Amino acid sequence: MPRAVLLSTLVLLLAACSATDTPPPVQSLTSQCSLPRPQVCTMEYDPVCAAVAGGTQREYSSPCNACAHDLVISYVKGACPTSE
Repeated sequence: MPRAVLLSTLVLLLAACSATDTPPPVQSLTSQCSLPRPQVCTMEYDPVCAAVAGGTQREYSSPCNACAHDLVISYVKGACPTSE
């Protein structure tokens, strides 16, 4: 009998532990450009695909270079998809 109680308690504890594990929050993949806009950027290559006012996309060599342009609204890390 004590074994059954011990086993039941152990199962309940394990079930309670797994029920409290929550996945990490999902972060947006799109980054917004902040003000003030950068005036000088380092020469690093970390390509981004920027959303430009007017609904177009343009690829920049880094987030800093993208946000230095006044017409860029936001960007996503990585090269812009090519349309074929």
